[in-house]
Amino acid sequence: MTDHFWDPVKLSLEVAVVSGCIVLVLGLFIGKWMAKARFKGKAVIETIFLLPLVLPPTVVGFLLLVIFGKQSPIGQFIEWVFHQPVIFTWWAAVIAALIVSFPLMYQSAKAGFEGVDGDVEDAARVDGANKLQLFMFVSVPLALKSIISGGILSFARALGEFGATLMFAGNIPGKTQTLPTAIYVAIDSGNMQMAWLWALCMIGISFLMLVCVQLSKAKS
Repeated sequence: MTDHFWDPVKLSLEVAVVSGCIVLVLGLFIGKWMAKARFKGKAVIETIFLLPLVLPPTVVGFLLLVIFGKQSPIGQFIEWVFHQPVIFTWWAAVIAALIVSFPLMYQSAKAGFEGVDGDVEDAARVDGANKLQLFMFVSVPLALKSIISGGILSFARALGEFGATLMFAGNIPGKTQTLPTAIYVAIDSGNMQMAWLWALCMIGISFLMLVCVQLSKAKS
C-alpha cells in the first residue's frame, strides 16, 4: 500500500525536476535571445514556442507520437542509438512535461530580460564584461524574480501534466505512471480513497509552489 501510494509521487517529482532543469536552461538562453533579437519571422518562432499553452494536451501527445514514433527519422535514430524506442519510457514522460511547461518558463524569462535596463548592460560592456559574464552576472541577476517565478510555474505545470504524458509515455505502474494518471486510474477503478490521497498530495505540492511564486513577487 505504501509503495503503491509513493511510486507515482516519486516518479512525478523526478519527472518534474528533470524536465524543470532542462526547461530552466532552455528558457534562460532562448528567453534572453528572443528578448533582444530583431529579425524577420520572430513572431512565427515565438508563436511556435507558445503553442503548447493553447493546444489540447492530447494534440501535443499525438504530435510527440508522430515525431518520436518508429516511422519517423528521429524515432528510428533514437532506437538505433539506445536499442529501444523512447515511447512508453520514463524519458517520454520527461519530454511531454518539458514541452508543455517550456512556454511558462520562456514567457517569464523573456519578460524579465526585456525589463533589464539596457544602459546597465552597456556599462558592463564598457567595463570589459564579455557576453557570458554579462549574461551570468548582470542580465540574470536583474531578471531573477521573473526567472524564479517562471521556474516554479513550469515545475508545477510539469507535475500536473496528464494528457500528453498518457498518450506518449503511457500509464505503466512504477515506470511511467505519474500522479495525474494514477488519479485517473484510481477514479476509473472506483478506488476513491487512493484518488483522494493522491489528489490531496497534488494540491499540497501545487499550493506550496504557488506560495513560493507569491513570496518571490512580494520581495520584488
